[in-house]
Amino acid sequence: MIGSGILSHHAVCQRGKALSKEKDNSKSVGVVQTQTVRIKLPAEGLELKKEGVLRELTVAYETYGTLSPARDNVVNICHALTGDAHVAGCHGSLGEKPGWWDEMVGPGKGIDTNYYFAVCSNILGGCSGTTGPSSINPATGKPYGAEFPEITVSDIVLVQRLLLEALGIDRLAAVVGGSLGGMQALEWAIRYPDKVDRCICVAAGASLSTQALAFDIVARDAILSDPNWFAGSYYNEAVKPAWGLSHARKIGHITYLSPEIMQKKFGREKVAQSDSDTKEHRFEVESYLDYQGKKLVDRFDANSYVRITEAMDAFDLVEEYGCLEKAFENVKSKFLVIGLSSDWLFPPEQSVNLANALHRAGKHVSCCILEAPHGHDAFLVEIKNMSETVHAFLPWVQTEQKSPLSDSNDAPDAQEQERYRLVVESVRNGTRVLDLGCGNGELLSLLRQKKGTVGLGVDIDLKNVIEVIDRGHDVFQADLDDGLAIIPDGFFDYAILSSALQEVKRPRDVLREMARVANECIITFPNFGNWRNRLILGIVGRMPKSSILPHEWYDTPNIHLTTLKDFIMLCQKEGIKVLDTVCIPGDSIFDRILVAVGLRNLGAEKVMVRIARGSIGAGKKGEGR
Repeated sequence: MIGSGILSHHAVCQRGKALSKEKDNSKSVGVVQTQTVRIKLPAEGLELKKEGVLRELTVAYETYGTLSPARDNVVNICHALTGDAHVAGCHGSLGEKPGWWDEMVGPGKGIDTNYYFAVCSNILGGCSGTTGPSSINPATGKPYGAEFPEITVSDIVLVQRLLLEALGIDRLAAVVGGSLGGMQALEWAIRYPDKVDRCICVAAGASLSTQALAFDIVARDAILSDPNWFAGSYYNEAVKPAWGLSHARKIGHITYLSPEIMQKKFGREKVAQSDSDTKEHRFEVESYLDYQGKKLVDRFDANSYVRITEAMDAFDLVEEYGCLEKAFENVKSKFLVIGLSSDWLFPPEQSVNLANALHRAGKHVSCCILEAPHGHDAFLVEIKNMSETVHAFLPWVQTEQKSPLSDSNDAPDAQEQERYRLVVESVRNGTRVLDLGCGNGELLSLLRQKKGTVGLGVDIDLKNVIEVIDRGHDVFQADLDDGLAIIPDGFFDYAILSSALQEVKRPRDVLREMARVANECIITFPNFGNWRNRLILGIVGRMPKSSILPHEWYDTPNIHLTTLKDFIMLCQKEGIKVLDTVCIPGDSIFDRILVAVGLRNLGAEKVMVRIARGSIGAGKKGEGR
C-alpha cells in the first residue's frame, strides 16, 4: 500500500550530488507483499489495440518507498518477459525470495527508496496476479486459455497507467525497464508524453532482431507442439504442457547468456553420471538448461508465455511510425539508453540506434554501453555500474549543483581555468554545443552557467559519463575515432575538442567531422613546438616531460603530438578556415615575451584555435617559428 509518514517534497529534493556510502551496502526495502486491485472499467470494458475486449481487470503490484505530498517522486518499473511485480525486498521473511531487481531498488541503491516511490506491476497477460490467460473469463466461468485476447506492449502500458490512476498517481518522475521492460518504457514516453519526465531504456530496442524473432518462434512452437497443450485448454487436465514450456525457456535462456560466459561457466564439462541417468553424455550446460526449464515450469503459465512473446515480437516502432525519428517526434521525456557489450539478444547497436534517433529528433538523451560479459542477463546480475548510472540520471540528483570550478578535488589549475575562460568567451549565448572528450563535464557546466548553452558531451570513459549525467547534461559514451555519423550536418553551433586532439588515432578525420557537424569549432591542444620541448629534444635527446605533457613516451595517451605550425598547415590542406588562434604561454616571462613579439609557435605552451568549414584560411603572423 502507499506508505504513510510522507517526506516533504523539499526533503525529497535535497539529496545532493554525491552518492552516499549507503548506496554500496546490501540494505533492502524489507519484507513486502504483492497486492492486487480490481480496476474499474467502463461498461463496454477495456478495448485492446487489436480489437479484443476485457470485461474485468485485476492488477498485481508492489510499491517501495514513500509517496511525496506532491506525488511527483514516482518511478514506474517495467519487468521483462517472465518477471512479475516482486522487484525488491523479500516475501515472508528477510532473505526469503528476494525481488528480481533487489540490488537496484532500495535505500541508497540505483532507484533510491529514501527518495523515490517505486511501483512495479505484473503485466497484462501475466500469471502472477494480473489478468491473463489463466484468469477466469467472466463470460464462460472458465480460464481464458488460448482465447485470451492478443495483447500488445501498448495494452500492457495502458493497464499500468490505469493502475497508477487507481493509486492516485498522474505523473511519473521516471519509467525504467530492461528487455521487454525497456520496450514498455519507450511506449510510455511515446504514448503519454505529458506524463513521463524521464525514461530509462535498458538492453532493449525499437523491435526484435530477426534472430531474436526466430528464437521466439521456435520457443512457441515447442509449447504448441507439446501433446499436453490441448489447444491451450489444459487447466483442468491432469498434466500441463511442461515439456513445451521447459524447452521454450531453454531456447530463450541460451540468448540471455553470452558465448564467453557460457564457455567460462560450463565449457564442455560433464556432470557425474548417476544410476538413474540413462543419457550417454550429460554436459554441465545441459544440466543448467534443464534446471532453468524446470524453474520456469514451476512458476509460469504456458499461455502467458505465448501471449507475451507475441506482444514482444509485434513491437516495432519503425513499422508503426515509419521511422524512429517520427516515433519520437512528440516525446518530452529526457532519455537514458543503456546497452550491454555482450548482449546478443538486444545487441548494443540497437541501443545506439535508439539514442541516435532520439538525438536526431532533437530530444535530450544520454547513452552508454556497459562492459557486461554476462550477456543480456547482465542488467539483472551485473548491477554496480548500471546502478550508479541510473542513480545519476534520476531527477533531483543534481539539485544542489556545485558551481563549476568550485570542487577542490577536481578544480583545474590556473592554466586550465584560463583555457576554459577563453573557450567560454568564444561561445555565444544560448547556443548548442558539442563537447568532444568532455571529461567530467566541467566545461559543459561552465558554459551552461555562464552562457546558457545546451550541450552534448562525448567521452569514452564510463566514470566520466556518469559524472556528466550527474551534472544534468546529455552525454554519449563513444570513441571519437569512430566518427560522428549520428550527428547531422551543421547540427551544433559549436564543436569543442579540449586537450584531446593529440589523443585520437585519426586527428584529420576528427577535424573533418567537427567541421561537418558544427558551424564553428574550437580546438585546444598542447603545443609541441614550445621552446622547452625543442630544447630538451635538442640538448638532452629525450622526449620532454612537463605539466602539460606529464607522461613517459612509453606510457602516454598522446599519440599525435603536434605544433601550432603543423596544425595550421593541416587546416590549409583540408580547406578548413582558421578564424583565430590564441596562444597560451607557460608560466615564465620568456614564454610571454616570445608570444608578445610574434614567435607564437616558440612561446605557446598551449593553443586554442577557432576553425570553420569553408575556404582556406591563414593563421596569424608568427606561426612559422
